[in-house]
Amino acid sequence: MTTPEAPKASGSATIPVTQVGADGATLGEEAGVGCHAGAEKMKAAARAAGNSEVLDRYAADYPVGPHDQPQSMCPAFGSLRVGLRMRRTATVLSGSACCVYGLTFTSHFYGARRSVGYVPFNSESLVTGKLFEDIREAVHDLADPALYDAIVITNLCVPSASGVPLRLLPKTINGVRIIGIDVPGFGVPTHAEAKDILAGAMLAYARAEAEQGPVAAPKHREERPSITLLGEMFPADPMGIGAMLEPMGLAAGPVVPTREWRELYAALDCVAVAAIHPFYTAACREFTAAGRPIVPSGPVGHDGTAAWLDAVGLAANVPQARIDAAKNMFLPAIRGALDGAGIRGRITLSGYEGSELLVARLLVESGADLRYVGTACPRTEHSEPDREWLAAKGVHVQYRASLEQDLAAMAEFKPDLAIGTTPVVQKAKEQAIPGLYFTNLISARPLMGPAGAGSLAQIVNTAIGNQSRFDAMRSFFEGVGTGHSAGVWSEQPVDRPEYRARYAKQLAKDAVRKDPQEIN
Repeated sequence: MTTPEAPKASGSATIPVTQVGADGATLGEEAGVGCHAGAEKMKAAARAAGNSEVLDRYAADYPVGPHDQPQSMCPAFGSLRVGLRMRRTATVLSGSACCVYGLTFTSHFYGARRSVGYVPFNSESLVTGKLFEDIREAVHDLADPALYDAIVITNLCVPSASGVPLRLLPKTINGVRIIGIDVPGFGVPTHAEAKDILAGAMLAYARAEAEQGPVAAPKHREERPSITLLGEMFPADPMGIGAMLEPMGLAAGPVVPTREWRELYAALDCVAVAAIHPFYTAACREFTAAGRPIVPSGPVGHDGTAAWLDAVGLAANVPQARIDAAKNMFLPAIRGALDGAGIRGRITLSGYEGSELLVARLLVESGADLRYVGTACPRTEHSEPDREWLAAKGVHVQYRASLEQDLAAMAEFKPDLAIGTTPVVQKAKEQAIPGLYFTNLISARPLMGPAGAGSLAQIVNTAIGNQSRFDAMRSFFEGVGTGHSAGVWSEQPVDRPEYRARYAKQLAKDAVRKDPQEIN
């Protein structure tokens, strides 16, 4: 079957498309790239469709390993949330309807208060290139400068694998910026790194605008030299950081990802960037191109705050006397808060937000016996100070941690408290080990400076103190059965593993009949 030529958009070149089947799968050598075809087939199809450059850049920016990819939510959730939090920014998704439904549902569950645009497709619109035309029409319809500064259009897996060329969209329409990004699940490891993709794309656009001439000033322009804060954080933390910077004659700049477009200019107009979340590779590349030095880690705990203030002062050319003044003002208060925290107990920690190593430092300085830190994010040069400090304290740091590694650490170290992702906490509680969900209960707290020093003690100590309740529940439910025999039975059911084995063989035979190419 030949690939038909795509229709020409007004003022654009012919759009390259890849022939697809009725299920959204590419026909020909890369057959079978529907939503469930698997990462390798999707990658091969994307390369065949001309998206090699995007995949190569993502592979370099967000390397995986030793396993294929961390078990996490759809990565596009991260970039979607960044766009939805920005004022005067419209967000549009192009992808399979089931994916779009799940992403919008989750976004609204987490508090999004605006609509998410959706450009649907079918096999015909992919074959003919009509999907790109539909996207182009949608952004033209949305581009009202009275309502929006920018429109973000995101390709999900199938449009990315099919080579839908968002790069051919106009850069501006009626003065509204058009930002097209690909966030395929087979090319972006985690939702945390998808935030970086959109933040980096916006910084690149804003930097190009600033290089071409004057740009709109932010609403609140800081006269003092500022430090841009890279990575989402608890709302009180930027204020706490600002207070610690004030004795050095510095101010806390915008937090990237920003909440409105004009803040991007202020973020670029800084003396240094604090990589609070060290995995923002694309954003760091833009700041480096703008000539801004990048300071790793963050002001957490006593040691972390002292080292961070030294590093920021050096990057901003602050006299040592001013750096010492800031340290003398805040370090005693942090030490006092840590001494009063008094966390006592063995802990394992895992998460996928990117702040896991900072939280780990705070727990250790609060007195916790921390043995393991797992993060779904990659190891970067900006996380090295935290990794080295933790390693010196005997803490094992696992980058790109899998669920299996997190559970193995819990089994090995037998913690009094497991802080982790939902499945880690679920497994811990099944074993009568207290657990806390990292994202909602730990990372959603102040971590920086004196406020952060005492913020974890109460919730952690309370959770560890719940061990007696778990023991009581285990004793109460003793003998009710587990697994196939869970529940109360007058006659205990008999396990039938041979039935499961027979059913598994039948499923394998059915799969072979459906796709003879998959026979091993």
